[in-house]
Amino acid sequence: MMGKLFIVATPIGNLNDITYRAIETLKNVDIVLAEDTRHSKKLFAHFEISTPLKAFHEHNEREKTESIISKLNSGISIALISDAGTPLISDPGYFSFTCKKRRD
Repeated sequence: MMGKLFIVATPIGNLNDITYRAIETLKNVDIVLAEDTRHSKKLFAHFEISTPLKAFHEHNEREKTESIISKLNSGISIALISDAGTPLISDPGYFSFTCKKRRD
């Protein structure tokens, strides 16, 4: 069974602006990939999210992409978040999840 990749929007200002569905997703996936884990840990602490948090940003995305795809192919579910807002426009994952797809 294939894992799922969830693109999760996070609050831009007030932590309470996050949706219930976003919190539920972050609590139920196997791994969360974050632009800056130091920033995301505040959100995780506030909502008591204990899912493993891994750094995924513009400086490591090219080397981590294959591993992430492998995890998804093995059935692991992953959420992708940025520091604030919705990821993939100019945040981590743009190269990995758009450019790579075009090459395949």
